[in-house]
Amino acid sequence: MLMTHTQLIVGAIQNLSAATVNTKNLYEPLGTPMEGMKENGQYIITEIRYSDRFPNSYLDITYPDENRLTSRPTLIYFHGGGFFGGSKNIGDPLAGSDATGLLDDICAEGFNLVNVDYVLVPEYHFPDPLIQVNEAFAFLMEHAEQYHLDMDRVVMMGSSAGAIITSQMGSVITNPDYAEILGIVPTLKAEQVKAVVLDDTPLVYDQFSIGTKVLVGNYVKGSIFLGQEEIRKYNNILWVDSNYPPTVLLGSEYYIDMRSMHDALIEADVPHELIDPLAERNLRMPHCFVASERADAVAKDAFDRMMGFIAEQVK
Repeated sequence: MLMTHTQLIVGAIQNLSAATVNTKNLYEPLGTPMEGMKENGQYIITEIRYSDRFPNSYLDITYPDENRLTSRPTLIYFHGGGFFGGSKNIGDPLAGSDATGLLDDICAEGFNLVNVDYVLVPEYHFPDPLIQVNEAFAFLMEHAEQYHLDMDRVVMMGSSAGAIITSQMGSVITNPDYAEILGIVPTLKAEQVKAVVLDDTPLVYDQFSIGTKVLVGNYVKGSIFLGQEEIRKYNNILWVDSNYPPTVLLGSEYYIDMRSMHDALIEADVPHELIDPLAERNLRMPHCFVASERADAVAKDAFDRMMGFIAEQVK
């Protein structure tokens, strides 16, 4: 019963999480819109509505400093949260590290950072968030001059559930066959996306734990029993080709998935870097460990390698 009605489980998790993280689909912003300097010297504009079609259609833009006219690459980030919770304001309830600090540090490396919210279960399911973030890209393209964004040097990054969105959008943008089966006409062209960063991305459904199957199966169809065609649409590793963007893979809890993507990228001859502490150091790191880069040496090494790779791609 629970395996074929997974929202019973996920709904209970949402109820337990609701006091500390967003678990709702809202047509109003989570916070009070603001614009100005942060304590760290970065300049931020919050709660920008990018679409009227879906709830949770808000984004924030952070600049390294108040000089917004400086030409910088644009990094677009999608938070994690199992598609049941989380937000751009707080981060991922499933990851125990400081994702907001990570984004500040990425921004400080010379990126204009766009942090995007998207819809959650139970009202919305795959591929709704992809359709929605494609609308966010359209908004950013239309308003690039207003917000001083370079949309010809884009990096997409996501953590956990957000990394699923990022990985799949990488294929939507570069593989017309994949875009067609999802019914999405991509806003961005392949040449605009200089790199993607996939932070611990669960993609290989047959290898998932029961807990992950509950979260992902619920997102896809409300059951852990996905058919082969549903898995084929979900797992974009099956659609990677030579046009896929240069990629950073960060593997910890989902190191099997990141190694599978690594193999696909090798076969497609796509430039990439796999950061896998289990293989490299025999260390099992926590989910989305790179967000601990301010406090952990292994995470800091991963952060430095990630930033070095994407800096080369956006030159």
